Amino acid sequence: MTIREFKLPDVGEGLTEAEILKWYVQPGDTVTDGQVVCEVETAKAAVELPIPFDGVVHALLFEEGVTVDVGAVIISVRTGPAEEAPEAAAPAAVAAPAVAEEPVAEARQPVLVGYGVSTASTKRRPRKGAAEAGAAPAASVAARNGSAVAPSVAPAVVAAPVVPAQNGSVPAAPTGSERPLAKPPVRKLAKDLGIDLALVIPTGDGGVVTREDVHAAAAAAITPQTAQVQAPAAVQAAAPPAVESVVRAPVDTAARETRIPVKGVRKVTAQAMVGSAFTAPHVTEFITFDVTRTMKLVQELKDDPDLAGLRINPLLLIARAVLVAIRRNPDVNASWDEAAQEIVLKHYVNLGIAAATPRGLIVPNIKDAHTKSLRELSEALSALVGTARDGKTSPADMQNGTLTLTNVGVFGVDTGTPILNPGESAILAIGAIKLQPWVHKGKVKPRHVTTLALSFDHRLIDGELGSRFLADIAAVLEHPRRLLTWS
Repeated sequence: MTIREFKLPDVGEGLTEAEILKWYVQPGDTVTDGQVVCEVETAKAAVELPIPFDGVVHALLFEEGVTVDVGAVIISVRTGPAEEAPEAAAPAAVAAPAVAEEPVAEARQPVLVGYGVSTASTKRRPRKGAAEAGAAPAASVAARNGSAVAPSVAPAVVAAPVVPAQNGSVPAAPTGSERPLAKPPVRKLAKDLGIDLALVIPTGDGGVVTREDVHAAAAAAITPQTAQVQAPAAVQAAAPPAVESVVRAPVDTAARETRIPVKGVRKVTAQAMVGSAFTAPHVTEFITFDVTRTMKLVQELKDDPDLAGLRINPLLLIARAVLVAIRRNPDVNASWDEAAQEIVLKHYVNLGIAAATPRGLIVPNIKDAHTKSLRELSEALSALVGTARDGKTSPADMQNGTLTLTNVGVFGVDTGTPILNPGESAILAIGAIKLQPWVHKGKVKPRHVTTLALSFDHRLIDGELGSRFLADIAAVLEHPRRLLTWS
């Protein structure tokens, strides 16, 4: 039997960490080469990870919701003939921690960006003292970076409840020179609750401290006289119901602050916006105009049987108008090469669409949008939005954008001053379309009116070019027949 480890690969071209969103397998499950075992969220997107070999899941080394560094082992798998690793074997038969050497993997194509199949053999060093304590080999497999993770494949150990001493404290665990064994999430929980892991009685297999052990220690350490002053906010958020009632009952005031970790998509978006705001000199121009004819065309297209099944909305025609305006003003479609001090004109349009998702704002783009028909553009928009809402947008879908649309009007907002997506020349904010009094043919009438706001990089686009580009977009939407005559 061989224990093989699967490390978190770089799934996003240089990203250093990812959060484990969901495990699709559990210890004891059989897995095959290419099977998806978990979903992780990087700073760019949610990605499903396939395992690159066959075997039986031995242990999941991180829980859902934990952020893991690229290169860290996230799952171990037993490989080899089944008879070499009988699941019903007595502990004595596997007490000595074997040092397993992985065979050289057969040549195979990488399944993920930045992840290649290693052909080098690896050896695991048994954890110090494991053999003397009669620990299972899984403990040495999980030991790394000075800590160990309890192999979840082992049966649960039912231990007697921890009984607090008369002074309300938890009995001290046996002292020793080794660092207490616990998973990273358990260590964080203990830190948040102010619990010293060295004083916690471990009940997990192999002497591992579990979440329940930490909660028990926290509950035992809090007496009715001191509960109000000792209960930190982390206890209220992390404790299970039984412990939570002990901790929160004496507290009669609500928390004044809540801290939310910034990670994943939201973290990289924040970094990118700061970089863009203080790198590219932004200019924003606005135009307010009558889109009544465009709204009528939207309804006519919806009623057209030839377009049945397509998603027809104002955003579709606005995107089309932007593509027409780019054709008339090609110099707006460019980027700035800081290293070479050059302007790079793009002869293609990868049209970004800002999408609000539960994980934060992302900007996937429609590749080669300038080549698509109205039908193809509608289908691409629908696919892009659906994928984003499902959290399945890939990193490749968000790269190499040239210009972005952000529809703030769906929130009832009239306009704004959007910040450029890094590396792009401009971003167009689309305001709410509302019936307003408007002078039309010399008379004040209710008309559909909107405001567009165009932010652009003044190194690439000067005031004249930016104004002409924005005016052309408005002209097409005021008189949508220009979608044909200007094409």
